[in-house]
Amino acid sequence: MEFEQAKIAFESYLAGYDREDEKVYLKIVHTYGVVACSEEIARRMGLDEENIFLAKMIALLHDIGRFEQLRLYDSFDPGVFDHAQYGADILFREGRIREFLPERTWDEIIEKAIRHHSAFQLPEIADEKILLHAKLIRDADKLDNCRVKLDERVEVLLGGVSAQEAGRQEISEEVWNACLEGHSVLSKDRKTSLDYWVSYVAYFFDIYFTETLQIIQEQSYVEKIIDRIPYENLVSNKRMQELKKHVIEYIIKRVTKASKQ
Repeated sequence: MEFEQAKIAFESYLAGYDREDEKVYLKIVHTYGVVACSEEIARRMGLDEENIFLAKMIALLHDIGRFEQLRLYDSFDPGVFDHAQYGADILFREGRIREFLPERTWDEIIEKAIRHHSAFQLPEIADEKILLHAKLIRDADKLDNCRVKLDERVEVLLGGVSAQEAGRQEISEEVWNACLEGHSVLSKDRKTSLDYWVSYVAYFFDIYFTETLQIIQEQSYVEKIIDRIPYENLVSNKRMQELKKHVIEYIIKRVTKASKQ
Protein backbone atom coordinates (compact mmCIF):
# COMPACT_ATOMS: atom_id res chain seq x y z
CA MET A 1 0.00 0.00 0.00
CA GLU A 2 2.81 2.44 0.82
CA PHE A 3 4.40 1.85 -2.56
CA GLU A 4 1.10 2.37 -4.39
CA GLN A 5 0.66 5.66 -2.55
CA ALA A 6 4.18 6.67 -3.55
CA LYS A 7 3.31 5.96 -7.20
CA ILE A 8 0.27 8.25 -6.93
CA ALA A 9 2.50 10.99 -5.49
CA PHE A 10 5.03 10.43 -8.29
CA GLU A 11 2.32 10.81 -10.94
CA SER A 12 1.24 14.03 -9.22
CA TYR A 13 4.83 15.31 -9.34
CA LEU A 14 4.98 14.59 -13.08
CA ALA A 15 2.00 16.91 -13.64
CA GLY A 16 4.51 19.77 -13.66
CA TYR A 17 6.24 18.43 -16.78
CA ASP A 18 5.31 17.86 -20.41
CA ARG A 19 4.60 14.15 -20.69
CA GLU A 20 4.21 14.53 -24.46
CA ASP A 21 7.89 15.47 -24.74
CA GLU A 22 9.74 12.44 -26.09
CA LYS A 23 12.60 12.71 -23.61
CA VAL A 24 10.29 13.19 -20.62
CA TYR A 25 8.17 10.23 -21.70
CA LEU A 26 11.32 8.14 -22.09
CA LYS A 27 12.30 8.90 -18.49
CA ILE A 28 8.86 8.10 -17.14
CA VAL A 29 8.89 4.70 -18.84
CA HIS A 30 12.47 4.21 -17.66
CA THR A 31 11.49 4.95 -14.06
CA TYR A 32 8.88 2.22 -14.03
CA GLY A 33 11.27 -0.06 -15.88
CA VAL A 34 13.87 0.41 -13.15
CA VAL A 35 11.22 -0.38 -10.53
CA ALA A 36 10.55 -3.69 -12.30
CA CYS A 37 14.26 -4.44 -12.69
CA SER A 38 14.94 -3.65 -9.03
CA GLU A 39 12.23 -6.04 -7.92
CA GLU A 40 13.42 -8.77 -10.30
CA ILE A 41 17.05 -8.53 -9.15
CA ALA A 42 16.05 -8.34 -5.47
CA ARG A 43 13.80 -11.41 -5.73
CA ARG A 44 16.48 -13.40 -7.56
CA MET A 45 18.86 -12.46 -4.75
CA GLY A 46 16.37 -13.79 -2.21
CA LEU A 47 15.98 -10.48 -0.37
CA ASP A 48 13.18 -10.10 2.17
CA GLU A 49 10.03 -8.05 1.55
CA GLU A 50 11.33 -4.96 3.37
CA ASN A 51 14.39 -4.80 1.12
CA ILE A 52 12.27 -5.46 -1.96
CA PHE A 53 10.00 -2.58 -0.96
CA LEU A 54 13.04 -0.34 -0.41
CA ALA A 55 14.53 -1.31 -3.76
CA LYS A 56 11.28 -0.38 -5.53
CA MET A 57 10.93 2.90 -3.63
CA ILE A 58 14.49 3.96 -4.48
CA ALA A 59 13.90 3.01 -8.11
CA LEU A 60 10.69 5.05 -8.27
CA LEU A 61 12.50 8.18 -7.07
CA HIS A 62 16.02 7.66 -8.42
CA ASP A 63 15.60 9.87 -11.51
CA ILE A 64 13.27 12.50 -10.10
CA GLY A 65 15.91 15.13 -10.84
CA ARG A 66 15.96 14.23 -14.53
CA PHE A 67 12.68 15.97 -15.25
CA GLU A 68 13.98 19.36 -14.13
CA GLN A 69 17.15 18.77 -16.14
CA LEU A 70 15.05 18.17 -19.24
CA ARG A 71 12.89 21.23 -18.56
CA LEU A 72 15.92 23.48 -18.16
CA TYR A 73 18.34 22.02 -20.72
CA ASP A 74 16.46 19.50 -22.89
CA SER A 75 19.48 17.24 -22.43
CA PHE A 76 20.65 14.14 -20.57
CA ASP A 77 24.25 15.42 -20.55
CA PRO A 78 25.72 14.95 -17.03
CA GLY A 79 28.11 17.82 -17.67
CA VAL A 80 25.37 20.44 -17.54
CA PHE A 81 23.31 19.16 -14.62
CA ASP A 82 23.83 16.58 -11.87
CA HIS A 83 20.37 15.04 -11.75
CA ALA A 84 21.24 12.58 -8.95
CA GLN A 85 22.41 15.30 -6.54
CA TYR A 86 19.50 17.53 -7.49
CA GLY A 87 17.00 14.73 -6.97
CA ALA A 88 18.42 13.84 -3.55
CA ASP A 89 18.39 17.53 -2.57
CA ILE A 90 14.77 18.20 -3.47
CA LEU A 91 13.68 15.04 -1.69
CA PHE A 92 15.69 15.39 1.50
CA ARG A 93 16.91 18.98 1.82
CA GLU A 94 13.60 20.42 0.71
CA GLY A 95 11.67 17.68 2.51
CA ARG A 96 9.62 16.47 -0.44
CA ILE A 97 10.34 12.83 0.41
CA ARG A 98 7.38 13.02 2.82
CA GLU A 99 5.06 13.42 -0.18
CA PHE A 100 6.08 9.93 -1.23
CA LEU A 101 6.79 8.15 2.05
CA PRO A 102 5.57 9.30 5.49
CA GLU A 103 7.82 6.78 7.26
CA ARG A 104 11.28 8.18 8.15
CA THR A 105 12.96 4.86 8.97
CA TRP A 106 14.71 4.40 5.64
CA ASP A 107 15.59 8.04 4.80
CA GLU A 108 19.37 7.62 4.94
CA ILE A 109 19.31 4.51 2.77
CA ILE A 110 17.07 6.12 0.16
CA GLU A 111 18.98 9.40 0.09
CA LYS A 112 22.43 7.88 -0.31
CA ALA A 113 21.29 5.37 -2.91
CA ILE A 114 19.72 8.14 -5.02
CA ARG A 115 22.54 10.62 -4.49
CA HIS A 116 25.21 8.18 -5.70
CA HIS A 117 23.30 6.21 -8.32
CA SER A 118 24.90 7.94 -11.31
CA ALA A 119 28.38 8.53 -9.87
CA PHE A 120 31.26 7.03 -11.83
CA GLN A 121 32.13 5.00 -8.73
CA LEU A 122 30.47 4.56 -5.37
CA PRO A 123 32.19 6.21 -2.42
CA GLU A 124 33.20 4.02 0.50
CA ILE A 125 30.02 3.02 2.34
CA ALA A 126 30.39 1.19 5.66
CA ASP A 127 26.74 0.40 6.34
CA GLU A 128 25.90 -2.91 4.66
CA LYS A 129 22.25 -2.12 3.99
CA ILE A 130 23.02 1.27 2.46
CA LEU A 131 25.73 -0.34 0.32
CA LEU A 132 23.33 -3.08 -0.79
CA HIS A 133 20.77 -0.56 -2.04
CA ALA A 134 23.37 1.79 -3.51
CA LYS A 135 24.59 -1.14 -5.62
CA LEU A 136 21.13 -2.46 -6.40
CA ILE A 137 19.81 0.78 -7.88
CA ARG A 138 22.92 1.15 -10.02
CA ASP A 139 22.45 -2.38 -11.40
CA ALA A 140 18.72 -1.92 -11.98
CA ASP A 141 19.31 1.44 -13.68
CA LYS A 142 21.81 -0.09 -16.09
CA LEU A 143 19.60 -3.10 -16.68
CA ASP A 144 16.60 -1.04 -17.78
CA ASN A 145 18.90 1.19 -19.79
CA CYS A 146 19.61 -1.89 -21.89
CA ARG A 147 15.93 -1.92 -22.83
CA VAL A 148 16.04 1.82 -23.45
CA LYS A 149 18.96 1.47 -25.85
CA LEU A 150 16.96 -1.03 -27.88
CA ASP A 151 13.45 0.47 -27.72
CA GLU A 152 14.06 4.18 -28.16
CA ARG A 153 15.09 5.99 -31.33
CA VAL A 154 18.86 6.28 -31.65
CA GLU A 155 18.44 9.97 -32.48
CA VAL A 156 16.89 10.58 -29.07
CA LEU A 157 19.64 8.66 -27.31
CA LEU A 158 22.48 10.35 -29.21
CA GLY A 159 21.21 13.92 -29.31
CA GLY A 160 19.96 13.92 -32.90
CA VAL A 161 22.65 11.69 -34.41
CA SER A 162 21.35 8.69 -36.37
CA ALA A 163 22.63 5.13 -36.09
CA GLN A 164 24.12 5.45 -39.57
CA GLU A 165 26.00 8.64 -38.67
CA ALA A 166 27.34 7.10 -35.46
CA GLY A 167 28.48 4.01 -37.35
CA ARG A 168 30.65 6.12 -39.65
CA GLN A 169 32.59 7.53 -36.73
CA GLU A 170 35.65 6.22 -34.91
CA ILE A 171 36.08 5.36 -31.25
CA SER A 172 38.32 7.72 -29.29
CA GLU A 173 41.45 6.08 -27.93
CA GLU A 174 40.68 6.93 -24.29
CA VAL A 175 37.29 5.25 -24.64
CA TRP A 176 38.71 2.21 -26.39
CA ASN A 177 41.48 1.77 -23.82
CA ALA A 178 38.96 1.90 -20.96
CA CYS A 179 37.03 -0.93 -22.62
CA LEU A 180 40.14 -3.06 -23.12
CA GLU A 181 41.00 -2.58 -19.45
CA GLY A 182 37.50 -3.60 -18.38
CA HIS A 183 36.43 -0.18 -17.10
CA SER A 184 33.43 2.07 -17.52
CA VAL A 185 34.00 5.15 -19.66
CA LEU A 186 34.50 8.57 -18.09
CA SER A 187 32.06 11.19 -19.40
CA LYS A 188 34.90 13.59 -20.20
CA ASP A 189 36.51 11.02 -22.50
CA ARG A 190 33.47 10.71 -24.77
CA LYS A 191 34.07 12.85 -27.84
CA THR A 192 32.04 11.24 -30.64
CA SER A 193 28.50 9.89 -30.73
CA LEU A 194 29.98 6.43 -31.19
CA ASP A 195 31.94 6.97 -27.97
CA TYR A 196 28.61 7.42 -26.21
CA TRP A 197 27.29 4.18 -27.70
CA VAL A 198 30.45 2.33 -26.67
CA SER A 199 30.07 3.68 -23.13
CA TYR A 200 26.63 2.05 -22.97
CA VAL A 201 28.36 -1.30 -23.53
CA ALA A 202 31.26 -0.57 -21.18
CA TYR A 203 28.93 -0.10 -18.24
CA PHE A 204 28.52 -3.89 -18.16
CA PHE A 205 31.93 -3.83 -16.47
CA ASP A 206 30.30 -1.95 -13.58
CA ILE A 207 27.59 -4.50 -12.73
CA TYR A 208 27.67 -5.68 -9.11
CA PHE A 209 25.41 -8.70 -8.82
CA THR A 210 25.57 -12.07 -10.54
CA GLU A 211 21.77 -12.04 -10.79
CA THR A 212 21.93 -8.89 -12.92
CA LEU A 213 24.56 -10.42 -15.19
CA GLN A 214 22.38 -13.50 -15.63
CA ILE A 215 19.48 -11.35 -16.82
CA ILE A 216 21.82 -9.59 -19.24
CA GLN A 217 22.87 -12.99 -20.60
CA GLU A 218 19.28 -14.24 -20.85
CA GLN A 219 18.23 -11.17 -22.85
CA SER A 220 21.39 -11.13 -25.05
CA TYR A 221 21.71 -7.43 -24.28
CA VAL A 222 25.41 -7.18 -25.15
CA GLU A 223 24.90 -8.52 -28.66
CA LYS A 224 21.68 -6.59 -29.30
CA ILE A 225 23.05 -3.21 -28.19
CA ILE A 226 26.28 -3.56 -30.15
CA ASP A 227 24.48 -4.83 -33.28
CA ARG A 228 21.97 -1.97 -33.33
CA ILE A 229 24.51 0.34 -34.96
CA PRO A 230 25.61 -0.36 -38.59
CA TYR A 231 29.38 0.16 -38.44
CA GLU A 232 30.35 1.42 -41.89
CA ASN A 233 33.67 2.56 -40.48
CA LEU A 234 35.80 -0.58 -40.87
CA VAL A 235 38.08 0.18 -37.92
CA SER A 236 35.09 0.77 -35.66
CA ASN A 237 33.38 -2.37 -36.94
CA LYS A 238 36.42 -4.49 -36.09
CA ARG A 239 36.70 -2.93 -32.65
CA MET A 240 33.02 -3.40 -31.85
CA GLN A 241 33.17 -7.09 -32.74
CA GLU A 242 36.21 -7.39 -30.50
CA LEU A 243 34.38 -5.54 -27.73
CA LYS A 244 31.37 -7.84 -28.07
CA LYS A 245 33.55 -10.90 -27.57
CA HIS A 246 35.42 -9.26 -24.69
CA VAL A 247 32.27 -8.29 -22.75
CA ILE A 248 30.51 -11.61 -23.31
CA GLU A 249 33.57 -13.51 -22.06
CA TYR A 250 33.81 -11.19 -19.05
CA ILE A 251 30.19 -11.89 -18.09
CA ILE A 252 30.54 -15.66 -18.60
CA LYS A 253 33.63 -15.71 -16.41
CA ARG A 254 31.94 -13.83 -13.58
CA VAL A 255 28.76 -15.90 -13.68
CA THR A 256 30.71 -19.15 -13.84
CA LYS A 257 32.91 -18.13 -10.93
CA ALA A 258 29.87 -17.20 -8.82
CA SER A 259 28.17 -20.53 -9.56
CA LYS A 260 31.18 -22.40 -8.21
CA GLN A 261 31.24 -20.53 -4.90
